[in-house]
Amino acid sequence: MLRVVLLVLIIIAASVGATLYYTWPAGASLLSFMPQSEAVANEPTETVAPEPAKAPAPVLPPEKPIFVRLEPFTVTISEGGSRSRILHVAITLRVADEKSSALMGEYMPMVRDQVIQILSAQHPQYIQTPEGREQLVASLKHALSQPYDAKSLGPDITHVLFTAFVIQ
Repeated sequence: MLRVVLLVLIIIAASVGATLYYTWPAGASLLSFMPQSEAVANEPTETVAPEPAKAPAPVLPPEKPIFVRLEPFTVTISEGGSRSRILHVAITLRVADEKSSALMGEYMPMVRDQVIQILSAQHPQYIQTPEGREQLVASLKHALSQPYDAKSLGPDITHVLFTAFVIQ
């Protein structure tokens, strides 16, 4: 009978211990649940110099993204041999500033020509893979970021986004 009582007490103690383990707040100590006078009496008496308060960093409002939407492209791409497929792509470019957006608008025929040349050179099987699309994004970003005339810098393109991508 004594063994049964001890076994029940051990099970209850283990249950309480497990419950406290899983429900105890992280970083809290036993002293945090004592009344304030007892907690202060049991704390070590070392004094720690307070850290000087740092000035809060100024909170800047997030910049509003600037997007340049290109009209959709439909090009024929060769699969090899005599078979061709149709690629329909809608592209939106995210640019860093209004100057880049204005530059893209001013040179839009050249922008569209660059995109068509790059899209027409693609292989349908490759651009259907994630690696192929990443490579296509890198090619488009590199080509479209080049200067459009000798006097100016190219636009600052931060992202090339596909808003539609269909191969038939």
